[in-house]
Amino acid sequence: MSFVDNNFTVPPPITVAKFGGTSVADHAAMSLSATIIKNNPQAKVVLISACSGVTNLLVELANGIADNEQRSQRLQQLHTIHQNILNDLAQPDSVAGEIHQLLSQVAALAEEAVYAPSIALTDQLVAHGELLSTFLFTQILNEMGAPATRFDIRPIMRTDSQFGKAVPDVDAIRQLADQHLQPLLNDTIIVSQGFIGSNEQGQTTTLGRGGSDYSAALVAEAIQAETLEIWTDVPGMYSTDPRITANAKPIKEISFSEASEMANFGAKILHPSTLLPAVRQKIPVFIGSSKAPEQGGTWIRQHVAQPPKFRALALRCNQTMVTLTSLKMFQAYGFLSEVFRILAEHKVSVDLITTSEVSVSLTLDQTDTGGGAPNLPAAATAELSKLCRVEVEQNLCLVALIGNKLGDAPGAATQVFGALEQYSPRMICFGASAHNLCFLVNTEESRDVVKTLHKTLFE
Repeated sequence: MSFVDNNFTVPPPITVAKFGGTSVADHAAMSLSATIIKNNPQAKVVLISACSGVTNLLVELANGIADNEQRSQRLQQLHTIHQNILNDLAQPDSVAGEIHQLLSQVAALAEEAVYAPSIALTDQLVAHGELLSTFLFTQILNEMGAPATRFDIRPIMRTDSQFGKAVPDVDAIRQLADQHLQPLLNDTIIVSQGFIGSNEQGQTTTLGRGGSDYSAALVAEAIQAETLEIWTDVPGMYSTDPRITANAKPIKEISFSEASEMANFGAKILHPSTLLPAVRQKIPVFIGSSKAPEQGGTWIRQHVAQPPKFRALALRCNQTMVTLTSLKMFQAYGFLSEVFRILAEHKVSVDLITTSEVSVSLTLDQTDTGGGAPNLPAAATAELSKLCRVEVEQNLCLVALIGNKLGDAPGAATQVFGALEQYSPRMICFGASAHNLCFLVNTEESRDVVKTLHKTLFE
């Protein structure tokens, strides 16, 4: 079907849809997600994650499990997750061979990881989660009468060779999508993988934990989609994580700027990089629940009417704070430039930073596949120690208040810190952005801090 305007034929609008791990956890979840696609004729490209829990198992195997019995248990768990879905298919034989072949490859790579672990091997192994789930999801769509084709995204999703947190080549992705993806869109629903890609040598890479959202946005940008849909296990974005407080309020519409801040500061519903391609192409993003699509969700747009002073609270744990102290900082030139030269040399990415006369505190970015609190490399610590005293602290969480024109809002800081008189916020960052105020707290008290702030500011 085409739309004709002034004798020019233009392609119909296309929606790119992404489903997270809980939305493809089992046959029932996959069927609900497939129904969403079947009911939307514009949904022509679907990117999905690994089945819920699979990536964690694959990361564990990639780290190298020397105990044969323990490794076999993990492999059996993977087999059971996918075999249960196969058993519920009307025609399991259509994809059983491919599923079992991929599981055999996982077993071989898991054994290799015991003797020769590497970040490249980790990406190769972890990518199997998405490769497996897309075979099953494609078959479910076909059995529903929605013609679908499984498509390996790796030749399209061109990246560099930073295994675990690869950087996409946007221009190459657009050119490759024009060549290999666009010609298929008229005849079938494309089912492909989020999170994974490949470098110029054809080696499998990953975009970092949560990179499925980013993959979907990059594909939407490359094919000039009209809408990007992200389907998860909650109906849109909330004023904070509903698992922290039951009084969290749904957000029906939010701006790109606000949503980017929420994602960057820990709102798990959205990956921090997702919005960049959408912003570049001004593609509206919808977030909804695959388990309850009738509940609606959140629209993320370039601009919204009357944005509030306080929009949401986000929590990001597994934080590492590094404090560098030296009297050489006092009224000196070049100290910070030397610090950042050392960090850059050791590929350490800095997130937040605060300074005083003789010290600087910073937090480290966590972007790679492994999860957990990032560590300052030993070599970087040794080199920094020649320059200053180095203290590394973990067991911290970052609390971020997201809003609009916070620096121009009289009393905003008083409202926040007045509510937290029984707590000890650290490394407060305020003023650099009009959209956030953030600080660190101990992990043990982080959820109580969010509950207290939410009650004061939103309830």
